[in-house]
Amino acid sequence: MRILVVEDERLLADAVADWLRADAHAVDVVDDGAAALERLGVNDYDVVVLDRDLPGVHGDRVCAEINADVMGPRVLMLTAAAGVEDRVSGLSLGADDYLPKPFAFAELSARVTALGRRSRPAVPPVLERSGIRLDPYRREVYRDGRYVPLSRKEFGVLTELLRADGAPVSAEHLMEKVWDEHADPFSQAVRMAILKLRRKLGAPDLIVTDNGVGYRIR
Repeated sequence: MRILVVEDERLLADAVADWLRADAHAVDVVDDGAAALERLGVNDYDVVVLDRDLPGVHGDRVCAEINADVMGPRVLMLTAAAGVEDRVSGLSLGADDYLPKPFAFAELSARVTALGRRSRPAVPPVLERSGIRLDPYRREVYRDGRYVPLSRKEFGVLTELLRADGAPVSAEHLMEKVWDEHADPFSQAVRMAILKLRRKLGAPDLIVTDNGVGYRIR
């Protein structure tokens, strides 16, 4: 998934981002509400991890702006205020979930994953096609019963290809969902990831290149 972390405590923001990246997500980080709104106007995010008490543009306003877009991302709101009234207030603004600080990173990751499932059309918990079996929760891939070790980027690319269920997926879409904003859109990152995937999945080649359109699984 593509995730935006909005948190003004930089050490916490970086720790959250590192944890989510370890789950093969693409993560961007900003530390104020104005920057969050700017990123939301440019990038297509699946989930926003949003600190409520932001400097400048308050997290409540950011949440309201997101909620105004019916096709907008899901919002996991973070705050040091853990009272029932605070949680009710945050949810009433349109947040999809609410997590008080301090929190366990494993719980945050599980909640983000759950929100990500709700941000897209429903898919099976395990993705399978042409002998490939991908378990997104265990982060395991098998081809015809053989375990295939993948890097985080390769796993993310394969996930998007399997989600498409045989339809072509553009390089732009893969760059948007698997890499973060620091990636060079003119690099060969997607092509190299596809090349490595082909090598690791083995013969016969299951990844088809549709010139000018994208990549798909047979």
